[in-house]
Amino acid sequence: MFVQEEKIFAGKVLRLHVCTMEGAEWLEEVPEDTTVEKLKERCLKHCLPGSLEDPKTMTHHKLIHATSEKVLTDTKTVLEENIQDRDVLLLIKKRAPPPLPKMADVSAEEKRKQEQKAPDKDAILKATANLPSRNADRTVAHHNMRDFPFLQFQTELRKILVSLIEVAQKLLALNPDAVELFKKANAMLDEDEEDRVDEIALRQLTEMGFPESRAVKALRLNHMSVTQAMEWLIEHADDPAVDAPLPGQTPSEATAEAGAASAEATAGPSSEAEGDEAKDELTEIFKKIRRKREFRPDPRAVIALMEMGFDEKEVVDALRVNNNQQNAACEWLLGDRKPSPEDLDKGIDTNSPLFQAILENPVVQLGLTNPKTLLAFEDMLENPLNSTQWMNDPETGPVMLQISRIFQTLNRT
Repeated sequence: MFVQEEKIFAGKVLRLHVCTMEGAEWLEEVPEDTTVEKLKERCLKHCLPGSLEDPKTMTHHKLIHATSEKVLTDTKTVLEENIQDRDVLLLIKKRAPPPLPKMADVSAEEKRKQEQKAPDKDAILKATANLPSRNADRTVAHHNMRDFPFLQFQTELRKILVSLIEVAQKLLALNPDAVELFKKANAMLDEDEEDRVDEIALRQLTEMGFPESRAVKALRLNHMSVTQAMEWLIEHADDPAVDAPLPGQTPSEATAEAGAASAEATAGPSSEAEGDEAKDELTEIFKKIRRKREFRPDPRAVIALMEMGFDEKEVVDALRVNNNQQNAACEWLLGDRKPSPEDLDKGIDTNSPLFQAILENPVVQLGLTNPKTLLAFEDMLENPLNSTQWMNDPETGPVMLQISRIFQTLNRT
């Protein structure tokens, strides 16, 4: 008896149930060495006759294994995708990506939002001029916010960091290589983090036609969100102050502080011992690091609060006290303004069980001898929003995790 050669070497034939979203269902018999692309082509011929004249039809559909919910790869075979006899496959049309909004549509939407913008301070005063005055106790809401465990930890964490910085400085000062270590750390900080912008986000905005300088400003104001930055750019396209620098500390203040530090550095007597000179040099490096890590208020929150009529200095104080949280800063400005900015520099009681438990932790003890830990503490002290960055750092993350765990454990007892 004569048997065709191709039948002798043909792969195993699988019977597959194929379904569509429209409810069609049929049986496809294919060898196990058939590619997924070929199987998809057969399915499309069955359910959409003539559709293959459009070459995009193949790329606009996909096959899904019903049991595993896995999208099958076109270049792989049925055998490679581990499809078994009588398995069920779904033929689904891919979801088309949403079209990008046209500039005209975005402008119209922004215009509508502008028309619905909340009234300014003068409009509010005019509308409420005839209302009877009430002495509302605004401090209740302000203090109640601090009753939440997370806010309690944030408030206590600042005190812990202040005290831990003092301990870390003393420990690191005992290291004979401390000056060199901190010189290197200080050099790393010379590259101002404010100048770092998400390159991908910036490229997306510049490709839309926005000037690079404005795009950088928009991204900083909107925490590197492309969508919010684009909305800001469109909203302020005709604003004459769109290219004005962001609010915050003026360069003259930073220059004055730098000059004062230089004067202090040169004022000391030249006849001091080498050990004292090294100690003074280390102190100056600490000062330089702290100046570079000074608190940076959220520019958008500064603008919003200043539009309410508050002075820039008190707005910056409010944001510093409330970890750059705009709503909490507003409550602070309208309330009794406690804690005060001066209270932020107070550390935790060094004899308290919490601080003693932290210092006794081996992970914390080891971390306090690492200059990077001190830099992290300084940064989080003035820029709490950077805490996530340091929590994810392989060197400083374990230290922060232990501090958090110790606080939570003692807070529950």
